[in-house]
Amino acid sequence: MANEIELKLALGPTGPDALRRHFRLAGLTPRISRLGNTYFDTPGGDLQAARMALRLRHDDGRLIQTLKTGGQGGGGLSTRGEWEWEVMGPGLDLARLADLPPVQALGEGVLARLAPRFTTDFVRERWWLGDDDAAIEVALDLGEIRAGDRTVPIRELELELKDGAPAAVQALAESLAADVPLRPSDTSKAARAGALLADRWTLPEGGPASAWLHRAVVALDALADTDDDGFRDAAREAFRRLAEDRDDDLGATAGELARALEDRHWLTEAFGRRLLALAGRLPGAVDLG
Repeated sequence: MANEIELKLALGPTGPDALRRHFRLAGLTPRISRLGNTYFDTPGGDLQAARMALRLRHDDGRLIQTLKTGGQGGGGLSTRGEWEWEVMGPGLDLARLADLPPVQALGEGVLARLAPRFTTDFVRERWWLGDDDAAIEVALDLGEIRAGDRTVPIRELELELKDGAPAAVQALAESLAADVPLRPSDTSKAARAGALLADRWTLPEGGPASAWLHRAVVALDALADTDDDGFRDAAREAFRRLAEDRDDDLGATAGELARALEDRHWLTEAFGRRLLALAGRLPGAVDLG
């Protein structure tokens, strides 16, 4: 098992082009691949309920099986358990899957009921940034999630820490946010597909500062996939509650984010910088799906 540490960022419509022009990436040639992914679960959604995701990925002629568990984090940054290996196909490697502790914890009979549930297909552009302090894979994903007869677009950036301290990922995100309209995202592709299948988004509860931040970020994820202004209102209210609970500069930043959401064109470079700054300095972590 490996612990995957990454910062997930959602991009605005002009974000991909702005990202490619950014000075950190403009002189580098990305590796481009087309990834086709099928996610599996039981008809009752046992894996989703346990905050797990199981997929088969077609990547340049290879078939990769991956199991991810729910993580800890918030504000886009997450740490998750991950098991990944190449398989012969065409279906799942159930024998090795059965040996994994998270699957064993689900009890008997789960493996026999696994079936394809939804797909994600996207083009990934990868850049590698490394120095003496850290090595980070920068991955831009553009494509769509398909669940039943419904689809939502994928336009996201993942900064995965390969070596070094997590602070390097935060610093890179803040550098990119100076010129790229982006924001932290706490909702995985699998969780977005689950909401699409159910035709229902469930927002996490508020509470301590980290929980209000998580609620706001998930509400913005839901807004992006549904275009329901009720989620914009929910995010604005979560930022307001966070601002009311703090009398420091972080509270002031939360208040600025709440006011920015009054504008329908709220996803700007300034919004992303403020939200990253808030997420990077708030203490505590929450459970992520």
